[in-house]
Amino acid sequence: MDTHLHHNHPEKHLKSSDLLTDVVIGMSDGLTVPFALAAGLSGAVDKSSIIVIAGIAEIAAGSIAMGLGGYLAGKTEQDHYSSELRREYDEIEHLRHREIEETKEFFANIGLSEAVQQQATEEISRDKDRWVEFMMKYELGLDKPDPRRATKSALNIGLSYIAGGIIPLSPYFFIHDSGSALKYSVVATLCCLFVFGFFKSRITGVNPWWGALRVTLIGALAAGAAFGVAKLFEG
Repeated sequence: MDTHLHHNHPEKHLKSSDLLTDVVIGMSDGLTVPFALAAGLSGAVDKSSIIVIAGIAEIAAGSIAMGLGGYLAGKTEQDHYSSELRREYDEIEHLRHREIEETKEFFANIGLSEAVQQQATEEISRDKDRWVEFMMKYELGLDKPDPRRATKSALNIGLSYIAGGIIPLSPYFFIHDSGSALKYSVVATLCCLFVFGFFKSRITGVNPWWGALRVTLIGALAAGAAFGVAKLFEG
């Protein structure tokens, strides 16, 4: 019963950690890339309508690309786990003596006596499936991935990217002059980057003020560089 409860806790922690990772990846890029694009185009064109069209196209392409990257990463994790699982079953079937020694070695490393090592190894090796699960987790350090992880990751990252990308683009929907719209976009996006960086850093255990400042500076530098390059080529 104790083992079961201990197993459930890290599973929940992993899921929430995966969701947080997806949102951070999608939101940070969604805020930064369309912001830099809009700022760069604002340095070259006067009409906001052109920036809106380009921004929407970028958000669509970016969310799909980022979501696909998340999906492929999730599938790679599943394929790797499945491959190692088959290998572990094969080793238990054909190299049983070596696997018994590796199991005893694990128990020895956590400080169990020789007698308890032997008893624990004999107990766990009676059930092949439980033994394989044990070796996957403690020998290889692999937890069984959520089979829906790849799809969830694609949706989480893609939707977070869209949510982040709409923020720097939104002023251009209502203000015809791109220069004026850029001013509102800068204020809105930098404020969102600061808040996003603050809470992200607080959750992950980093100094929240420093994390917020760092995220804000990265976004500002990216947008400033894009605007400067556009002005340079325009000149």
